[in-house]
Parts: sequence; C-alpha cells; structure tokens
Amino acid sequence: MKTHQYKTNLTWTGNLGKGTSAYRDYSRNHELNTGSKPLVPASSDPAFRGDGTRYNPEELLVMSISSCHMLWYLHLCSEAGVIVVDYTDAATGTMTETANGGGHFTEVTLHPLVIVNDAAMVDKANELHHKANELCFIANSCNFPILHKPVCEVLSK
Repeated sequence: MKTHQYKTNLTWTGNLGKGTSAYRDYSRNHELNTGSKPLVPASSDPAFRGDGTRYNPEELLVMSISSCHMLWYLHLCSEAGVIVVDYTDAATGTMTETANGGGHFTEVTLHPLVIVNDAAMVDKANELHHKANELCFIANSCNFPILHKPVCEVLSK
C-alpha cells in the first residue's frame, strides 16, 4: 500500500499588538501555503470574529471535497469515453455548533453541472458520480454524508 505525505505551512498574522490577551484583542487572520505556491489568505468564519474577505477552514473543507470529487469524476469519464467539455460545482456544506462551543459538519452537497458533447453520454455521465464518490480520498476521510445533485446537459452546437 502506498502512502503519501503532505506538508503545509500556516502563519498566524493576527497579532494586533497585544497577542491573545483578550478574546477581542487579536485577529483570526492567517496565511496558508505549501512551499513556493501562492499564499492562501485565511481567517475564521465572520460568525466567529473572522475576516469575511478571506477563506475560512469550513469553506476550504467544502472546496476540498468538491475538488477531489471533480478530479476523480473527470478521470472516470475519460476512461469510460464520456467527453466532458465543462464542469462547475456550487457545493454547499452544513455545520452545526454544539453546546460546548465546538461543532461538526452534518453534510456536504455537491451540485455539479456537467456539460457533455453527446446526448448518448448523459446517463453514463450521471452514473459516474457514484463511483467518483466511492474513490474520492477526501470524501472517504469524512464522517458525514456527502450528497450529490448532479445535472448533466448536452453542449448546444
């Protein structure tokens, strides 16, 4: 069995001069990167005193699920002879706060819009979402349901 390691860097940039001396005395802003790749500006959700112009961990989790699904899906389509010419996803995630101040995701729903170039490919294109979900590394690491509401359309010529 192969294993893969991933190294990331996180730098907190939110010291406003007083460190974490009080709950309101620091920013939740931080930066994420992996070596020479561009920085990802991050913060907490605005509901938790974060900067709404930056990505929050919850958004990044939903994006990771969506991205991983798409990559597996496109791979499976290429193997099955389904020619995808466009793919978008407006994924949504639901997180519930718990009484102790923590929380957890209760579900993520992917809404992929797939465009194929032949009407004969639509059924197979829709079917392959199930297999992509079975293979997705990120989906297999989650303890909540990942739902799919795909739409497949034919390229208008």
